[in-house]
Amino acid sequence: MASKVIPWYKKKRVSQVKTDYAYHHTKSSVKQQTERKSSSSVSQVQAQATEAMTEPAYTIPVFRERSAEGTEEYQRVSTNVGKGLTVIQEELRRMRIATKTQVDSLAIQREVKGMMAKRVDYLDEIPKMPDFVVALRPHTVWEKTPVKLFCTVQGNPRPIVKWYKGGVPVDPLSIPGKYKIENKYGVHSLIISRCVVSDTAEYSAVATNPHGTATSKATVTVKRASGAGESCHLGLVPHLTEIHPSKLEVTLLERFSVSFGVEGSSTSLVCSMVVVPDLPNLPPLAQWYRDDKLLKPSKLVEMTVGGGMARLTLPHLAKDDEGLYTLRIFTKDGTTEHSAYLFVSDAAPSTAGAPGAPMSVKAYDINSDYVLVAWKPPNTVNEAAITGYFVDRCEAGSDKWVQCNDAPVKICKYPVHGLSVGHSYHFRVRAVNSAGISRPSRKSEKVTALDAAESERLQGTEEGVPSAPGQVIATRNTKSSVFVQWEAPKHLKNLIGYYIDGRVVGAKEWFPCNHKPFKHTRFVVHGLIPGETYVFRVQAVNLFGLSEESQESSPIAVEPALATPSAPFGITMLSCDGSSMTLAWKSPKHCGGSKVNAYYIDKRNADTLVWKEVNLTGVTERICTVDNLTEGTFYEFKVQAANMAGVGVPSAPSTPMKCEAWTMEEPGPAYDLSFSEVRGHSLVILWKAPVYTGASAVTGYFVDMAKKGSSEFVTLNQEAVSHRYLQVTSLEEGETYVFRVRSVNGSGVGKASQLSEPVCAKALAGTKEIVAGVDEETGDIFLSLEACEICETSKFVWSKNYKPIGDCPRVAVTTKGRTSRLTFSNPDKDDLGRYSVVVTDTDGVSASHTLTEDALNTMLELSYAIRHPIVPLKHGLNYEILEKGHVRFWLQAVKLSPSVSYRFIVNDKEVTSGEGHKISHDVATGIIQMTVDHFTRANEGTYTVQIHDGKAKTQSSLVLVGDVFKVALKEAEFQRKEHIRKQGPHFSEYLYFTVTEDCTVMLACKVANVKKETTFHWYKEDDEIVPETPPNVMSGACALPIPLFSRKDQGVFKAVLSDDRGKDTSQFDISGQVFDDIISAIAKIAGASASDLVLQCTPEGIRLQCYMKYYTEEMKTVWKHKESKIASSEKMRIGGTAEMAWMQICDPSDKEKGHYSIEISDGVQTHTRTFDLSGQAYTDAYEEYLRLKAAAFAEKNRGRVVGGLPDVVTIMEEKSLSLTCTVWGEPTPEVTWFKNEQEVPSTEHTKVTFDGGKFASLVINKVTPDDSGKYSINVRNKYGGEFVEITVSVYRHGEKIPEPKLGHPKTPAATPAATPAATPVPPKSPAPPSKTPTPTPSKSQTPAPSMKSPTPASTPASTPAPKSPTPAPKSPTPTPKSPTPTPSRGVKSPTPPRFMKSPTPPRK
Repeated sequence: MASKVIPWYKKKRVSQVKTDYAYHHTKSSVKQQTERKSSSSVSQVQAQATEAMTEPAYTIPVFRERSAEGTEEYQRVSTNVGKGLTVIQEELRRMRIATKTQVDSLAIQREVKGMMAKRVDYLDEIPKMPDFVVALRPHTVWEKTPVKLFCTVQGNPRPIVKWYKGGVPVDPLSIPGKYKIENKYGVHSLIISRCVVSDTAEYSAVATNPHGTATSKATVTVKRASGAGESCHLGLVPHLTEIHPSKLEVTLLERFSVSFGVEGSSTSLVCSMVVVPDLPNLPPLAQWYRDDKLLKPSKLVEMTVGGGMARLTLPHLAKDDEGLYTLRIFTKDGTTEHSAYLFVSDAAPSTAGAPGAPMSVKAYDINSDYVLVAWKPPNTVNEAAITGYFVDRCEAGSDKWVQCNDAPVKICKYPVHGLSVGHSYHFRVRAVNSAGISRPSRKSEKVTALDAAESERLQGTEEGVPSAPGQVIATRNTKSSVFVQWEAPKHLKNLIGYYIDGRVVGAKEWFPCNHKPFKHTRFVVHGLIPGETYVFRVQAVNLFGLSEESQESSPIAVEPALATPSAPFGITMLSCDGSSMTLAWKSPKHCGGSKVNAYYIDKRNADTLVWKEVNLTGVTERICTVDNLTEGTFYEFKVQAANMAGVGVPSAPSTPMKCEAWTMEEPGPAYDLSFSEVRGHSLVILWKAPVYTGASAVTGYFVDMAKKGSSEFVTLNQEAVSHRYLQVTSLEEGETYVFRVRSVNGSGVGKASQLSEPVCAKALAGTKEIVAGVDEETGDIFLSLEACEICETSKFVWSKNYKPIGDCPRVAVTTKGRTSRLTFSNPDKDDLGRYSVVVTDTDGVSASHTLTEDALNTMLELSYAIRHPIVPLKHGLNYEILEKGHVRFWLQAVKLSPSVSYRFIVNDKEVTSGEGHKISHDVATGIIQMTVDHFTRANEGTYTVQIHDGKAKTQSSLVLVGDVFKVALKEAEFQRKEHIRKQGPHFSEYLYFTVTEDCTVMLACKVANVKKETTFHWYKEDDEIVPETPPNVMSGACALPIPLFSRKDQGVFKAVLSDDRGKDTSQFDISGQVFDDIISAIAKIAGASASDLVLQCTPEGIRLQCYMKYYTEEMKTVWKHKESKIASSEKMRIGGTAEMAWMQICDPSDKEKGHYSIEISDGVQTHTRTFDLSGQAYTDAYEEYLRLKAAAFAEKNRGRVVGGLPDVVTIMEEKSLSLTCTVWGEPTPEVTWFKNEQEVPSTEHTKVTFDGGKFASLVINKVTPDDSGKYSINVRNKYGGEFVEITVSVYRHGEKIPEPKLGHPKTPAATPAATPAATPVPPKSPAPPSKTPTPTPSKSQTPAPSMKSPTPASTPASTPAPKSPTPAPKSPTPTPKSPTPTPSRGVKSPTPPRFMKSPTPPRK
């Protein structure tokens, strides 16, 4: 394969030539520098060329023969070498002439020097005052570059030269490494290393000897490149106090910028760097400064260096931390440093309007029991003026603060007394104003109270605040900062510093620019809104407070300071036809604060060193065609940008480009890649079509993307897009990407474009999107964008589908301040699409909005409504019935003006305000109304209101006919009657029910317009009810209690209220749903009060009982066994009393074991109580049931006296006494009669009989006094028996009837004449079995036959005749209410003990 000859311009020496031209700004200087620098390189080229010419010729071997392409290249190089030799020969000739001139010059200098030496010998003895042979000259240099001032002075004796800066002596020892003073060969020099802007000053050299003094002055101006950050650090860059040698090379990369913090928060300042060599155990030495003071690590300041980072962390920010922070790192060449300002604002006050915290608390004049504490006052911008300060102290190691002064001190110093010798203290200060007390300041350093010792004294005794600062001047600095300077006050009075305030033009409130007094008279205000206009003012501060405000500065817009633009870059060739090249390049990264309005292109043959201008008139576009080129020649190009400030530095030379016609079929590269709408996860990339299209037209484009630093590109679109933009999504926020574009035509994919500039997927702070809306006044549909930043030269460029709109009759663009609006003249479907806007001369402010058909239709409707306005209504025409039966027709508009007009039309006739109609409106509420006093059937029809308000109008109608009208008429008549009713006593609230906590139902009502004579009556079903407590109508409320409410209380209740003025009635029907509601209300209270289920055994079974405040069977109560509902049956009986609900299991078996529950429902909530009847609980209950059953059986079948015997019998002598009773028992009992506890045998005198096993009798014939005594009958069988006693008293004829005993009546007994038989006291029958205290249910324990057995009162054979004057029914018998206790009338035989529980045990 043929060898390829490397062109000579690609050798290493060319890079040296390029370097020689890279840092010069004007074309003339470039050419001169080229001539100066080329001599050394030319000699090398000449030597190589001479050596090449001396080599012997030789024949090229066959295997080295060149191809046609190689031969062409060889011939081109040979030609170029020939041309190069010619240039070298010319250069050698010039050098020979220059060398001869230089040698002659040196010879002349030597001769002059010799003659001068001889002349000095003669002049040494002649005195002469200093004289500057070579004076100082002014210099203008860039920041961080050195400058050398030199001068030559003569005099006899030799003068001594001293250097001054602004009239102050320059002391190299005060700032080591900053200044260097030299004196060599009579030349005096001052070298300033690494100039900063603060080095701008007038420097002077003063030469002195005994015969006089001479002075030479010059000005040094230090400039900062545009975009390099803060224009100056206001003289706060710390002095270099000590040199620390280092062998490390350190380069700062990412640097911390101006920062903003808030009191109480934390912040970190970080610089990344590259260290060579990077030794983990030997990090570079870094120093941090605040203002001009070196910081040291502490709890409030944390410093770290390592891992390619230098970090300063302030964990607890206070306003004391505000200032200019400088990082200084010692390197092999000296130091490298970076500075930026940290602003710390006040934290939110605890009380609104309270001042900010004081700062810089420090102790002075320290003594054994006295310390003078001083501080700096806070800035007050919108807060009330500070009225004083409180000083607090705290012993070191304690957290307890003690207030030192009772009343606020008005100046910023206070003597603290009462300290303990040897104790250490901290101090803090709080400011006070009319709104409250500020947050405390940061505590001071620890101070120890010592005996008289030296301590820092507080300087200054002049009282009063300083005078106001002088004129304030604000100038442009950067796009977000302004440089403010002012004149110092005429009366400083121990000035501490200044507070600077700012205000947006047009706003009322000021904002603080700094929060800590600033010492100098110039300040850079950061954090401003780009493009906004501000004014500034300044206040001076001392210990006595703040001065008056200065005059406001002139308004200034926030714009970068003007400078020339930086160099363009990225020169690329877009097309070539053999005699011309089309070039494109990228915009300068910094426009210099002014729009770039021209570009200048230079070219040169790659084989020469001479640049030639391409265009004398600047081109405005970043594309240019260079003509008159030689085909086959390699060219280099460079571009300069120009703006208002002038022509900027040139770009680096492009790579050599061969002028060779493009013939490929594929298209050339796309160019001018740019980005729009950069957000956190998306962006839009745009490009321009290739200039060279190839064999056919370009049909589409592919876009490739890669992360910065990666070579792995990903094609974003699988199919080529025909438009020249693409929205890229799914980006990683904060990641940086690069892009390229490849064009496509019918022949294939062409050459890729240059890589785009890296773009970070992150939205600009404050980015806003396009808003679509409708103008409220004109109805115009518009798209609007408010830019987050803007500058003086910015323009809003609108595009549709990313094609600039320009002058188009369909839209109009207007811009006001930071907002641009695109207004559609007559929008329709042709205006649908994606609209975007770019704000030029910003950091990429842009946005887009897609106008859809639905959105356009919505806005068209709104636009029509605005252009054809109607009065918007909150409520259409409606009506309401007022008291007295008046009817109000009304509607409400959203807004009415005072000039509104309207009219009411009823059935096509206008109605005006007059008799029977009242028409009015209220502008504040937007209500228009008409009131009809008497609403009758004649008012049926259609009602309409027509409204005119300026240009807007509307109408609303209401149709009142048919059923709708009948409803309104009925309501009006009702209200009319109601009004009449309320003229007399009436119910303000009709009857309603409530349920009390004890489940009593109360029927209640409220009455009004009553008097003492007003009567109130209750009725149920027309039957009057007289409550225990009469109703009190004067209380305004009446109530009827219904205790133990149940179904029996259903019915219609009525309350009647009346007096001489009239009568009113209220009815309440307790039935149906009302009854159910009452029961539910009772169930709610009763269910909540229900007790747990209680187990109770009875002779018939096992009973579960639930006690509650009230129970009625109408309540929704459900018993469940194992979650199955229980129905009442012979097996499972369900019942209750007023105090409980129960469920009884009759004759229980194992089947009835399990879980039982009762559910009481009130319609909303269900109250459940449970009992587990299983296990031991069931066993015990079952045993108890069996025992009680046996006892009940015995009690049921034992022998007993059913009835017929009296307690006491009084009888006259010679009468016959018959004691007869009915007995019962199963089996038939045995009957025995006793007298005075002695058995009575059956004789003729005392005859004992027992008939049919039921009737037992004792008949005593012809009683005598001896028959008096205590008789008794004992009835018994195997289950038990009963013992009944009867007292018999016999009196003689004529004797007074003895007093009754044991219940004997006081009335006279029957006389013998009246009746042949004795009249016994009516027997006291035993109580009915149903009332015996047994737990059995409703069934009686006494068998049915006993209820039918005869009693003494119904047995003629053994009782007196019916004609007895003392009939049995009237004879009183003892009752439980008798006040005189009586002995038991009989003693029962032993019966089984009754240890069974009461069925109703006491309630808990």
